Amino acid sequence: MPAFEAAWNSGAQWVEADTQPTADGVPVILHDELLDRTTSGTGPIRAQLAAELAQVRVLGLPASRVPELASVLAALVPERKVLLEIKGEHTAEQVGEVLRVTREHERQVELESFEVDVLRQVRAREPARAVGLLVEHMDDDPVAVSRELGAAAYNPDYREILRRPQVVTALRTAGIAVAAWTCDDPGDWALLTDAGVDAIITNTPAELLAWQRSRIGLLRPSNRG
Repeated sequence: MPAFEAAWNSGAQWVEADTQPTADGVPVILHDELLDRTTSGTGPIRAQLAAELAQVRVLGLPASRVPELASVLAALVPERKVLLEIKGEHTAEQVGEVLRVTREHERQVELESFEVDVLRQVRAREPARAVGLLVEHMDDDPVAVSRELGAAAYNPDYREILRRPQVVTALRTAGIAVAAWTCDDPGDWALLTDAGVDAIITNTPAELLAWQRSRIGLLRPSNRG
């Protein structure tokens, strides 16, 4: 939560987060499959009951705990939004719980996943809900794949976009948004921006926002002379 608050307070409208279920089906926010790297706990997050997980501390932030998805959404105000990855395989019941928890905030939460089956479950349950397909390696025809899934966004590894920047134009022409993950280098931000991406997912949102402001300043016509 401190990281999300810092990003929002820096001026970022969106934060990106990963949700996974506990052993008793409560959606929580954690990137890794295991607790070991970032918390005082050990083992798979999916092996923990929600009540057990509530006792686990985030390393370096003794007062911080692994948050439930519901508690993150409770911090939303109109200008705050979440790009939420449904991480890993989910049962129908687990997908249904994510949809239930996010339903009240549907306009502020966009769902994405690497798992095609998860996206199909979301679309089957709530056809009007926008979903994004995350990919490590770009498909030969991203437009066709997105249309087949009913995906509103196609979100590749940023290096794939640098390799095939022309795909961004094809996707956006088809009405499909593009969010590149996870890029922290200003030189690559420039290349992604020039390619026309809709969003850049980064570990350094304040720096990206400052870079974007400086770029706008450089592009703004001068009144001098």
